[in-house]
Amino acid sequence: MSKQVASATLDSVKKNVKDIQLYIDGNFVNAANQEVFSNHNPFTNDKINDVASGDKDDIEQAVSAARKAFKGEWGQLKLKDRLAYINKIADLIDEHIDEIAPLESYDTGLPISQTKKMVARAAHNFRFYAEMVNSRLVGEVYQVDDEFLNYTIHKPVGIAGLITPWNAPFMLETWKIAPALATGNTVVLKPAEWSPLTANRLAEIIDKAGLPNGVFNVVHGYGETAGASLVAHPDVELISFTGETTTGSEIMKNGADSLKQFSMELGGKSPIIVFDDADFERALDAATWGIFSFNGERCTANSRIYLHESIAESFTERLKERVQNIAVGDPMDEKTQVGPLIHTNHYENVKGYLELAKEEGCEVFSGNIPEEVSRGNFIAPTILLGAQNYMRIVQEEIFGPIIAVMTFKDEEEVIDLANDVRYGLAGYVWTNDIKRGHRVAQAIDSGMLWVNSQNVRDLRTPFGGSKHSGIGREGGHYAFEFYTEIQIIHVALGDHHIPQFGK
Repeated sequence: MSKQVASATLDSVKKNVKDIQLYIDGNFVNAANQEVFSNHNPFTNDKINDVASGDKDDIEQAVSAARKAFKGEWGQLKLKDRLAYINKIADLIDEHIDEIAPLESYDTGLPISQTKKMVARAAHNFRFYAEMVNSRLVGEVYQVDDEFLNYTIHKPVGIAGLITPWNAPFMLETWKIAPALATGNTVVLKPAEWSPLTANRLAEIIDKAGLPNGVFNVVHGYGETAGASLVAHPDVELISFTGETTTGSEIMKNGADSLKQFSMELGGKSPIIVFDDADFERALDAATWGIFSFNGERCTANSRIYLHESIAESFTERLKERVQNIAVGDPMDEKTQVGPLIHTNHYENVKGYLELAKEEGCEVFSGNIPEEVSRGNFIAPTILLGAQNYMRIVQEEIFGPIIAVMTFKDEEEVIDLANDVRYGLAGYVWTNDIKRGHRVAQAIDSGMLWVNSQNVRDLRTPFGGSKHSGIGREGGHYAFEFYTEIQIIHVALGDHHIPQFGK
């Protein structure tokens, strides 16, 4: 029955998919150059549709529209009216969850059981930031006796250029769009070219919400053309980017001449450390979910596991059992836990790391891929045994359902091992010694650390990485530091002394 439901869901999705245009100044339009690129389904590698391929001219039009809206109707709206739009977008997303979730699965290969939760979180992102702006976007007052009253206000910066990834596109787009719009900026979104369907659906939803023309714009296209033009445009004050570290570095170089502000959430190679006193079953659940959910294509994935030597053998055997039992298959099937990787290029790259693992001396232990899904970009859930910290498969981000297993003797050793990579996005510690949990958590070089937990997000808290995993923090009121300018206003309350030069 599950396969029949999956087939019916796919048929329904296909009926509603059409070729995608850009969304500029409140209109869906072709690219100025009339060029398109093909979008493919990772489960079958069949073509889904054509997508308008924007470039510099389209970015210019989008930025011009965004500037006009910022200086005009949007910039002059009262706060309650602006936030009413934000809440309306959330309501419209909720109305279309049953449609957007399968669309996301079709486009990305993510299991539909996971995309349903992602889409629900997307609506929450808008409501959350409407509430945050209403209650937490506040200034401070500094009184200087009876002479001065000095106070701060938050002002929207202007045009936010948002460059979003393909691994959880709808949710991560809204994660940036919601605070950008709620704080009063206008937006030009450049979605990842491998996952354009739900970005287009979001444009349709925002269009239906009735925002003034130019407030929100979407320019599909390649990073080298549309993305680079957005970054280089002198009128775009902010660039928020989520993606690979090398690309992030290039973006900062290209935007340096116009002194842009950057928020960068980049790559990760996050450790999960399991001590001998940990809750064995819960740690096993968390380790398995943390690397194999999202098809392993998640920035915070615990792709390195360090097991205390006294439990390493038993934990590894149980991890092997889990890997063999993970349901790999059709992303439209509710029972599927791991689907195909998003694109053939990425699939070949991840496959190359499996060959490298063998060359470096690892034993590669993989789960099963059903024969009937062999057309897709499938990498079975995989454990790399016998890994060592110096190996490339431990040092480099693979971004697939692959976990490297290593052991440690004591706390000091595992801290050194965990920190011995260039990344510092997330980390996970499992121990029932709460003192040790705090010590190790604070010693790990990462922007985020979970103790006795999987990756559970609290939208009020800062999200971001250290080292080569990023710059800046988003989430909660921390996003205000990026999406607004803080202005200090000094008001004299009396006739204070002013030096009288030349009098």
